[in-house]
Amino acid sequence: MPRLFTALEIPRDAALSLSLLRGGLPGARWIDVENYHLTLRFIGDVEGHVADEIANALDRVNRPSFPLALFDVGAFGGKKPHAVWAGVSASPDLVALQGEIDRICQRLGLPADPRKFTPHVTLARLRNVSPLDVAQYLSARGNFSTLPFRVGRFVLMSSRDSVGGGPYIVEEAWPLVGADARASNRLASASDASRIMR
Repeated sequence: MPRLFTALEIPRDAALSLSLLRGGLPGARWIDVENYHLTLRFIGDVEGHVADEIANALDRVNRPSFPLALFDVGAFGGKKPHAVWAGVSASPDLVALQGEIDRICQRLGLPADPRKFTPHVTLARLRNVSPLDVAQYLSARGNFSTLPFRVGRFVLMSSRDSVGGGPYIVEEAWPLVGADARASNRLASASDASRIMR
């Protein structure tokens, strides 16, 4: 049974910039560069026929391609930090895409995601890390940013049971309107061609 979520992939240049943020935080478990992504909607563990229903419904999404940039770093968890992330520039197109995917999931009867959508790329998972160490790590990297990149598609990803952090597999991809086909193909994964669980 796959654990599914919709996401945006992070292009290679931006992923390389993110990779430079690795290290300097004792106790952090860093996400592998090839597993960087921006989650749009967590779906969870679903049966194969439900996965197919989700994929069929996502076929109807018709949104424009848009630019996005990553900037700033932060942590989730307050006094008990559990993750370090890179933030995302404000983007009405991103919010609209996420909102449409969320509505599709709700129409299919999937449980609502209890967390408010906070666009980010997880860089590391933390366990028993001092808040002071996290604060020092963040203050040393506060001016982080990437050049804008064009979002040409969104994907349905799966992960197998693990502690989190991958490996993730692209199950299916949907191009956004006006996306450069070559750019989308560069991000393509060999697993795109087949529907989930077939």
